[in-house]
Amino acid sequence: MGTSANIARQACVLGPGPGAADQFWQAHRRGQLIGLRTSGTTTGAGRVIVRTTDSWVDSLDAVARRCALTPRDRIWIPGPMGSTMNLFAACLAVHSGVEWASDKPECATIWQLTPARLSSLLDAGLPRSQRLREVIVAGDGLSRGLRDRATARGLEVVHYYGAAEMSMIAMGSCRDDLELFDRVEARITDGTIWVRSPWLAQGYLQASADEPPSSGNPVPLRLETPAPLRRGDDGFVTVGDRGALAGRRLIVAGRDGAVTTAGQTVILAPLLDRLRHRAQGELFLLGLPHAALGQVLTAVVTRRDDLGPVRAWAREHLAGADRPRRWLWVPRPPLTASGKVDLRALALDLAGPADRPDAP
Repeated sequence: MGTSANIARQACVLGPGPGAADQFWQAHRRGQLIGLRTSGTTTGAGRVIVRTTDSWVDSLDAVARRCALTPRDRIWIPGPMGSTMNLFAACLAVHSGVEWASDKPECATIWQLTPARLSSLLDAGLPRSQRLREVIVAGDGLSRGLRDRATARGLEVVHYYGAAEMSMIAMGSCRDDLELFDRVEARITDGTIWVRSPWLAQGYLQASADEPPSSGNPVPLRLETPAPLRRGDDGFVTVGDRGALAGRRLIVAGRDGAVTTAGQTVILAPLLDRLRHRAQGELFLLGLPHAALGQVLTAVVTRRDDLGPVRAWAREHLAGADRPRRWLWVPRPPLTASGKVDLRALALDLAGPADRPDAP
């Protein structure tokens, strides 16, 4: 679809409520572009992503096969429809003739969850239901340890990596065995993942000041593709995630972030990837305020028994600024409305007095 055709059309910006799935299918029947709001949890500023409905619909049969969906299934989607991950799951259910609901998890055969929500539910004990057979996990990297906890409870686990701008990119059972999804090409340039596929968005909606995007209503279309979405002349795009590629196996290290401690800058993505492989639960890296150092590199784990082994590994294998100086156990980190770990809120919760010591 050419740029001139895009500009001549209008985008229907979907609302954040439960009616968003119906709005999606109405737009699909009209052949209309849709606008999907993002929360801005990664970039700090929400945007409206514009895409064709076909960029989702044409991938749904392949996703349904990977998840072994049948008309007898029922999917529990606890997060808001303002999250593209949840809206995609609702559209998948409708397309596959499967019931879905945001309540009554005990009646569902499949749960769609973030890793943080899966961990919390496993800790609390799964509802007594003979129907639950599978969890679909997305929104963040799923560790092998958390996957194993779910499979030990008799659940099949389907994990996928994607982005609101690029839709489905890779699927597997955890972040250690992700393989590129159907019709997806990937390349690594200077450690950054670039993707080309039929599932890509068009760009970001830029409405005029007197015609702001309003839920469910068509908006005159002007597109831009600034950071974080970058598009090459050959059709490959990136949102800045870091990773590596071995054949069709994709290793995702996360998006670049940095902590500056004692005048040294630590790039978090490669360091986080090394540490997470040593943890059974989830692990996060933060830069917390420190009077003398500026920031102190802090590792946060969700399982208390990870503290000793992972810290010992870091002491032996990491040196200088790359070695976290604080290690904290937070069994239930704060979540965003869409169920992802809210790193900003976590950092605020953990920040103490400016003269807090750099090691507990």
